[in-house]
Amino acid sequence: MPKPSALVTAAEISRLAGVTRATVSNWRRRHPDFPAPSGGTDASPLYDLEAVRAWLEARGQGAAASSAEELRSALRLAPGGSATRLVPFVLAAGRLDRKRLDELAALADADLADHAGAAVAALGGSVPASEGIGYKADEVSLLRSLIRCVRDEGGQDALDVLAERELEDSAATGTYSTPAPLADLMARLAAPTAKPYPERVLDPSCGGGSLLAAAARLGATHLYGQDVVPVQAQRSAVRLLLTAPDAEVVVRSADSLRDDAFPDLVVDAVLCNPPYADRDWGHDALAYDPRWAYGVPPRAESELAWNQHALSHLGSGGLAVMLLPPATAARASGRRIRAELLRGGALRAVIALPPGASVPLHIGLHVWILQRPGPSGPDRGRVLFIDTVDSDQRARGDRAGTQGGRAPLDWDALTSTVLRHWQAFDADSEGFADEPGTARAVPVIELLDDLTDITPARHVRLTPAGIDPSDVAHRAGDLHGQLTESLTALADRAATVTGWQAAGQDPRSWRTATVADLARGGALTVHRAARAGQDRDTPPGHTGRTVLTGRDVTAGTRASGSSDDVTLLHAVVVEEGDVLLPALGGRTVAARVADAQDAGSLLGSHLHLFRPDPERLDPWFLAGFLAAKDNVSSATVGSTAVQVQAQRLRLPLLPLVEQQRYGQAFRRLYELAGAARRAADLAAEAADLLTTGLTSGALLPADIPPDTA
Repeated sequence: MPKPSALVTAAEISRLAGVTRATVSNWRRRHPDFPAPSGGTDASPLYDLEAVRAWLEARGQGAAASSAEELRSALRLAPGGSATRLVPFVLAAGRLDRKRLDELAALADADLADHAGAAVAALGGSVPASEGIGYKADEVSLLRSLIRCVRDEGGQDALDVLAERELEDSAATGTYSTPAPLADLMARLAAPTAKPYPERVLDPSCGGGSLLAAAARLGATHLYGQDVVPVQAQRSAVRLLLTAPDAEVVVRSADSLRDDAFPDLVVDAVLCNPPYADRDWGHDALAYDPRWAYGVPPRAESELAWNQHALSHLGSGGLAVMLLPPATAARASGRRIRAELLRGGALRAVIALPPGASVPLHIGLHVWILQRPGPSGPDRGRVLFIDTVDSDQRARGDRAGTQGGRAPLDWDALTSTVLRHWQAFDADSEGFADEPGTARAVPVIELLDDLTDITPARHVRLTPAGIDPSDVAHRAGDLHGQLTESLTALADRAATVTGWQAAGQDPRSWRTATVADLARGGALTVHRAARAGQDRDTPPGHTGRTVLTGRDVTAGTRASGSSDDVTLLHAVVVEEGDVLLPALGGRTVAARVADAQDAGSLLGSHLHLFRPDPERLDPWFLAGFLAAKDNVSSATVGSTAVQVQAQRLRLPLLPLVEQQRYGQAFRRLYELAGAARRAADLAAEAADLLTTGLTSGALLPADIPPDTA
């Protein structure tokens, strides 16, 4: 018997087919032709991946399988180090078109192994640790799985799967990717106001390369990266060479603090998300290092070592943007170095981000902006503090997780707020106008006390000076009227969702089909906005249009983006009756049907658009079942960034008349949820305003009788 291509568990089969574990168990019991186990135990059998794929395709279930999931399964029982050996081949495969990839996958085993080895050799060492890599016959199955993943999902997704597997098997900690919106914000902060984007950018702890890739999209042409984890350095090099094929890319694998691969390099900007709380960063060995111009970092302050390392690589006036834990701003052990950074004019700004912006998700991280002083010495007497936490929560109506979860961040609003204040401060720090509760420019002399605590919340004034009591009272009365109206509307909506009936003794069951099956049959089409590349021009004819974002759909608001501010390679125009579903999963995923006000907007990123044939599918029926928790859960992949794979979602096969009955119910429930959300937002806004009015002295308590209970 030939050796199985790869072995998969029942749980992996359920993910490949887009069904539940119970369904796989039923298949095993009821279908004699279901593949027999090829390994494992009676309690945990393992199945041949190729045999499972063939069986699923024969039953019409194969379309729900993801090539990324198949690659994960193929890697699971592969020898250690296989993922690292495959990373350089992603670069070679990622440069080929779909037709050429199909031809490559069709080669005989020996020819494919030889071709892959030759393709990696031709890279000429542009990927760390790629020299001398060759492939054997027993690796051909892995190569084919990788080619399919590159063809179907793209080189970047294939890279993520390989790195994910390799990092699982390594002892490395803190190897988290910087989320794309945060990477874009940090990269944009590194650009001096009214000047061209920096050409030479360094990331000394580059991880998967997301920060450097963001810089490349903005115009950086010389990209330098270093990471202590070999697979991360490889991943970064391949990602950058695919993202910015015309840029100079140099990535090395080594510890930047102990063994700087670029000791003489001077760059225009540094972007970095360094490891946190690393006590083994080399304190003793590096005690007399010339990089410590602002003081020798204490053993527990590795973040301050990274800050000074970044400054040492900057040319005069160059900016470093660092993502750091909030403790770095306040720990007593780092007070002296913080004070020297302030006195030397090296610290320009500290920005507090909301929890959930990046891993660890429960902590609100800080972004520090540092600048290499010019030869004439420090000439800056103020530091900018921005606190996005309160403003972001107000915008989202998120009140400390009252529902047990965290609403998605409004990255568009957060980015706009931060850039607006930073650019105004960078252009004229002395003339900067504070925004109470959000941004304040503080004289350095006020910060140099016994603590030198530079936490933004300590320095951003929360109550406006000169508050007008009559204005607060007027706004409170207006909010009370709006709240009363919203509660009436909520009660009216609640009255429309009564009269439910039990389906019987057991829940109703029905035949289902995947979105992929329905799309092949012409019942609907699925659309996504293209990912941004180096071409940042808005498609012709769409300048000035609004853009519907994932946050808009989740929050139930109108299109808030603009085609002037986002990057789209091609445009998808929303039509009335389209169904919109966020592509990022979470505890709650809401879908909605586009109405006349949504029509004409452009489809933004992080959204799936389903366009049903109205003679075969009811839009609200489609929206209700697509967003069902069990459905979304079975179609999501990833751990920190959860992605919904639209093709794997399933729908009941019901007559149109019956679909319309369900659709009407789903529409009423959507309207009920919207009314409840508006009432909750107004109640929270009113409570915040009244609390601020009372505590600032602008309002007096109402004449409320004391409780007698």
